[in-house]
Amino acid sequence: MKKETHYTRTLAYLKNYGSITSLEAIRDLGNTRLSATIFNLRQDGYDISATNVSVPTRWGTTTTVAKYEINTIV
Repeated sequence: MKKETHYTRTLAYLKNYGSITSLEAIRDLGNTRLSATIFNLRQDGYDISATNVSVPTRWGTTTTVAKYEINTIV
C-alpha cells in the first residue's frame, strides 16, 4: 500500500468535491500548506484555477480566501 501524502489526499479531495479552500484543507486533510500542494499539482499538469471568495470570520466580519477548483482531471 502506498503512503498517502498531502499531494495524493488533495488530489483525491479535488476529484471528489471539485474545489477546496485552505480551511477545508486544514480541517479535512491536515494540510497547512495548500498553496504549495496546488503548485505541485499544477506542475504535474493538473488544470487548477483559483478564485477569491469572501468567508465569514468568527468576529462577524469577512475575509477573502482562495478557492481552488480542478477543471480537468488528468
